[in-house]
Amino acid sequence: MAHWSTFEKETEKETKKLIRCISGVEDEEDQNFQLALKFAWSNFRFHRYLDVDSHKVQRSISGIYEKLMVHSDLSKAGSWMRLTEEFLSSPLPNTDGTKTDAHYSILSLLLFLSGSPSNTNFTERPRLKEAEPEDNFDWAKYLMEGEDIDIGPYPDTPEWSEEESEDDDSQQPISREDSGIQLDRTPQEDQDNTNNKTVPVTWTVGEPDARAWLEQHVVTPYWVAHAPRFPHSLHLHSNLLNVWDQHLYNTDPLYLPEEKAFVTETQVIRETLWLLSGVKKHFIFQHHDGKVSVRNNVVVTHLTSNCLRSVLEHIAVYGQAVFRLQRFIDEVTGYSSEPCPPGSGSSYSAKKGTEPPFRTYQAFVWALNKYFTSFKEELTTIERELICNDETVTLSAVLERLSSHLVQIKVLHKVFCTGVAEVPPATPNVVRASHLLNTLYKAIIEYDSVGEASEQAVALLFSLWTETVRPYLEIVDEWIVHGHLFDPAKEFIIQRNKDVPVNHRDFWYATYTLYSVSETVENEEKLNDAASGSSGGDQGSSNRQLTMVSFLKPVLKQIIMAGKSMQLLRNLDCKEAEQSDRSSRDAERKSLYTLFLESVQSRLCSQEESPTDTATEQLATKRSLVKMQSIVAQHLEIDDVHDPLLAINFARLYLEQSDFHERFSGGDFIVDRSSQSVTCQTFELTLRSCLYPHIERRYIECCGNLMKTLKKDYKLLEYLQAMRNYFLLEAGDTMYDFYTAIFDKVQEKESWQQLSFLNVQLQEAVGQRYPEDSSRLSIFLETIDPSRKKHPVNNLEVLTLGYKVPWPVDIVISSECQKIYNQVFLLLLQIKWAKYSLDTLRFSDFTDVTKKLEGGLAEEVKVKEPINQQIHRMCLLRVKLMHFVNSLHNYIMTRILHSTGLEFQHQVQEAKDLDQLIKIHYRYLATIHDRCLLREKVSFVKEAIMKVLNLVLIFSDRWQAGFGAWKIESIDKMESDFKNCHMFLVTILNKAVCRGSFPHLESLALSLMAGFEQC
Repeated sequence: MAHWSTFEKETEKETKKLIRCISGVEDEEDQNFQLALKFAWSNFRFHRYLDVDSHKVQRSISGIYEKLMVHSDLSKAGSWMRLTEEFLSSPLPNTDGTKTDAHYSILSLLLFLSGSPSNTNFTERPRLKEAEPEDNFDWAKYLMEGEDIDIGPYPDTPEWSEEESEDDDSQQPISREDSGIQLDRTPQEDQDNTNNKTVPVTWTVGEPDARAWLEQHVVTPYWVAHAPRFPHSLHLHSNLLNVWDQHLYNTDPLYLPEEKAFVTETQVIRETLWLLSGVKKHFIFQHHDGKVSVRNNVVVTHLTSNCLRSVLEHIAVYGQAVFRLQRFIDEVTGYSSEPCPPGSGSSYSAKKGTEPPFRTYQAFVWALNKYFTSFKEELTTIERELICNDETVTLSAVLERLSSHLVQIKVLHKVFCTGVAEVPPATPNVVRASHLLNTLYKAIIEYDSVGEASEQAVALLFSLWTETVRPYLEIVDEWIVHGHLFDPAKEFIIQRNKDVPVNHRDFWYATYTLYSVSETVENEEKLNDAASGSSGGDQGSSNRQLTMVSFLKPVLKQIIMAGKSMQLLRNLDCKEAEQSDRSSRDAERKSLYTLFLESVQSRLCSQEESPTDTATEQLATKRSLVKMQSIVAQHLEIDDVHDPLLAINFARLYLEQSDFHERFSGGDFIVDRSSQSVTCQTFELTLRSCLYPHIERRYIECCGNLMKTLKKDYKLLEYLQAMRNYFLLEAGDTMYDFYTAIFDKVQEKESWQQLSFLNVQLQEAVGQRYPEDSSRLSIFLETIDPSRKKHPVNNLEVLTLGYKVPWPVDIVISSECQKIYNQVFLLLLQIKWAKYSLDTLRFSDFTDVTKKLEGGLAEEVKVKEPINQQIHRMCLLRVKLMHFVNSLHNYIMTRILHSTGLEFQHQVQEAKDLDQLIKIHYRYLATIHDRCLLREKVSFVKEAIMKVLNLVLIFSDRWQAGFGAWKIESIDKMESDFKNCHMFLVTILNKAVCRGSFPHLESLALSLMAGFEQC
């Protein structure tokens, strides 16, 4: 190391200190320490470090500054820019110049070391710069040493400065009293300041026109008591007030002139403009408890006091409307802390101060603010013209110019009062938002029905509605596109039930709550969203019409279905879903609100386009009008209305609807005046053509994807087929192995009600052909009423078949559905038992019985019927019972289960959404439950069938027992019981078929009638 330089030695020392600090290894002889040292030296010697990029550092500095400004950290942002600029402009030791690479290198190092500069609490500390030492050395004395200087007779006199003299002469203080112009004060300042104090004003002598300019442009203080009168013309028209007062004084001996405050018409116009622009402090107009009134003693010289007052009171009404609307805007946007007089403002101020306004109110306020911005620009333009004084501006001319705006303010105030101010304070946000949107919707419909007289009002309300409805459409868009119902303020009519997770089997039924709001606003009904997704509005009382959000009614079901389907899709492990493609599609996709606005714009543009051939257009319109008139006249004659003029006007209105001719010319069309399909309102047509198609398209896409995923990835159709295979015995060979094992045990008089035996038989039967379902199927034993055990056929009621359906297929195949499946399964099992019992009987059983009875029962046989005749009767009864059971079996398995199953499979393939599939499945189960005579209404028919099946089991048991085990009279009783049940069923079924109420029973009735024996 003797050849090392001093720099290398210091570097070696510092490198070792760095290694000890970072690694914690103190022993320099350690192998790890030596490896780290070699690595560090290698980097120091051979690594080439790039020069710092000053532009990149400058961009980082600007980015931090911009972030601090976005976070409103103004003080930190100012300090950051000032300190960095000061550092870059300061010289460094051993470095010449400013903003060098060394400056940017240090800043780059600091930026790399900083974790999060914008999140750091920073307070700039004052830095005291070292003051440069003053040079107290007397250079004058040193340089003039030995010189003789004549300082005059007055050495202590200061030197004369000509500049100071000129400055002193050019300025002189002039008080406000000397200027002849009084201090301007507003009425509030005049009340607060009781002691008038003179304010000194400094005037520049070099500007001779300053005093004259002020005298011409400063307004005479008309708002103070005993204000000086302004000069005006002596013409008769300019002194109408004096003439009228003189007339009253001459005609009325009790007339006493009052003290008046004279103003000019220009001052009245300016205060009118200020009132309409939202200014609260005036002289002519006064605010009391939220109401705007007119001061009594204000007059102009060219109008009578009553005339002026009537005009100003008319203006005050609009000023009060502007005041209420502006205060509502301030409350929503700025959380105004100004106390509101009772009963004068909106009910929104009564809400909690910490609760932020929900988005529908914010959108409504944004739309109001946009209108008032343009309105105030118009007021500012008028005031500038008034100040320029180039033209004569009168109050009537200003009101005429503002007439359209005043009408719009009246419309806005009416909507505000109905939709916002009249809502009680404790009303939930969902009711507030729904009521406001409904109010705007009805106002548009109301003004739109007037026609051309209210085009401006309709345009204003429509723009207001499109802005206000934006949060609702954004909520709908977020739900039907991403499956997330984002509604933190609970203002949407559909709200998520957080207690039910997505992977719960009740998700489809109990996840969302639909709010139905009555017109009276005070009453509210919550209707749980059923599988149909209907609004439930028909369930309310007949004297109170329930409304949600009127414009969403026609597509409410589609919104609910699409939203739930998309949320379910988002939580499914879709095999075909790719996140990258989905994110790219979301980036390119336009929101529902944007699509709606574009559709509205295209619709308006298409209506404004002029036809290329006017003559052809008019001719086509005339022909359509004539054709439409004849159609409408025909429908009016249905109600005995013969009015050609009415038909022409209806035809003109309905020409706006393109599909009107198709609807009215159809033979099966029924005129329904309450139907929305025959409406002539342009706004509703706009919604039907510009909003609803986008929702319908998204509904078809979402529900189609969900159905495709359930059918393909989650094997929905396979599970439905499995339910029919095992519960409805469509897998005949598999289930035959299962239930014949049970029936054999019964015939052998062995115990079969053992859970282990039943599950083993079920697993063996299913595992051979459907091994994937063996783990899903299981059987359970239930307890039944002991009184029902008297009949053998009821012993099978202890069996309950269970099938484990995974999520989300269990939304369709629910536990309630499995109960219905089990009822049909039990009925089929009872029929199969009866059929199996009759099919296993053999005629050879009676051969042995006859040989045994030839000797012992010879005498008894002489008295009673011969044995062969008894055997013949038994065989005949067996055939009759077999015909009955086979007829019932064929009816259930073919006419009911097979035919209904084919219809069900076709409907499942045609289902558009999961809700429709659930309905189809429920309808299918209800159909087979009804047609299998399991309904409570036809329980007497089932009891008769069960009696015959029970008779079959008794007959089979006695057949196998032989003649010696039972009395011969029992044959007569079995024949009698069967005949009675058979006759009862044939009679009942024939009556039902003749009435036409149960057409599916016709085949069973005919089959039983064919085997019926006429007495």
